[in-house]
Amino acid sequence: MPDTSTERAPAALAVVGAGPAGLAAAVTAADGGLDVLLIDSAAAPGGQYYRAPAPGLAPPSSEAPHHGRKAFAALTARLARHRATGRIRHLTAHHVWTVERTGEDWTLHCVTGPDGQDGPAALRARRLLIATGSTERQLPFPGWTLPGVVGAGGAQAMLKSGLVLPGRRIVVAGSGPLLQAVAVSLARAGARVPALVEAAGYRAYARAPLTLVRCPGRLAEGARYRAALARNGVRLLTHRAVTAVHGTERVTGVTVSRLDADWRPVPRTGRRLDCDALAVGHGLVPQPDLAVGLGCATRGGPDGTAGLVLDAEARTTVPGVWAAGETGGVGGVRLALTEGELAGRSVVADARGGPPGDRLRTAALRRSRERMRAFAGLMGAVHRPGSGWPGWLEPGTEICRCEEVTAGAVRTAVDTLGAGDSRTVKLLTRAGMGWCQGRTCGFAVRELAGCAAETGAPDRRPLACPVPLGELARADRPEEP
Repeated sequence: MPDTSTERAPAALAVVGAGPAGLAAAVTAADGGLDVLLIDSAAAPGGQYYRAPAPGLAPPSSEAPHHGRKAFAALTARLARHRATGRIRHLTAHHVWTVERTGEDWTLHCVTGPDGQDGPAALRARRLLIATGSTERQLPFPGWTLPGVVGAGGAQAMLKSGLVLPGRRIVVAGSGPLLQAVAVSLARAGARVPALVEAAGYRAYARAPLTLVRCPGRLAEGARYRAALARNGVRLLTHRAVTAVHGTERVTGVTVSRLDADWRPVPRTGRRLDCDALAVGHGLVPQPDLAVGLGCATRGGPDGTAGLVLDAEARTTVPGVWAAGETGGVGGVRLALTEGELAGRSVVADARGGPPGDRLRTAALRRSRERMRAFAGLMGAVHRPGSGWPGWLEPGTEICRCEEVTAGAVRTAVDTLGAGDSRTVKLLTRAGMGWCQGRTCGFAVRELAGCAAETGAPDRRPLACPVPLGELARADRPEEP
């Protein structure tokens, strides 16, 4: 049964999200003597990166679908020790849909269960740390709704949790470092990956040599992936994009076109590649919904997304609220782990009313975080979608899959009906009104609407996840005297 009690004394810290950042923050705070609520929607810790196979499944060999297992094993061992002593309460299948200030505490309103239908829960804590991660960014193109087209991150999730492949001959496409990891993972799992189609180019990293020199680990990682791609027979095609998908009931092939510097397709360069699946994604987008609802400030990143403004100790601009990992900008698992530990140390110092303990360790974490944030900024700038990508679209290409809104409808709203911002486009077309609430189509709608002023601005959603109407009614009902 869900924990619906609000009479229990508030925890010292509530951590929302048990991915790498949240897990590191929770065990660090517990190591410092705080009692911690670790709240997550999944059944097991680890988030998307450390996603575990479903119960009863096990990887068939030592080829793990992700690396860094030793670090994760160490974190989960610490989590187990703190759970055994009661220092950490790890609440699974808890979906936090809003947070409110109640006196000196924070009250976190949740729906529980795998589908959010197992009843409400209200949890209290003195301090709040948000580590809700990121979601995948998609750019529409003709045929992207055809069965067999999956997100690049989705393909990796299928492999990690279900040990299944989306197809046997899979083209990987889009932009960003995640694609290399996906292509290598799929190939090692037995898929034929004829090509990795990257819309940007890796030579652009050379424009910031000092940033590269300060992050030698990322250079080595890139070299390892390039070698692995070559060993597995994956062709790397840069400055190209999948601009069409072929097939009727399922993918049978894709058209790959060369792009100019602004990502416009170069005429007469399209070439067909046969495949039965396409794994496509254009980077990741932070999910700061809970923090934005509390009034935390955001900033536009080099990748065109909005991340939370954080100080040197991972504090947000709202007192009593910290954040770590992708909510402050996408930067990878090492950055998430570093920032999670740093945030946990900062919370402990706040609870004790003094400076962080082990100042040498704290200083080292800050330096590492600074280097990795700089590299993340470079990465975002290199792989940010070019302004010409809407040239891939046809009038009938669906932009919002939930509401089946096409590119032609969005352009009509702007050019004929005078919509000057994405909110007006939403009102005129219903784009973004579906189940995902614009998480998938929001970027594309803003770009098509020409809303330059909204670039890097956060989406503001009153609910961070779907909530049954009955729960909203209960939450809004005044208490009886």
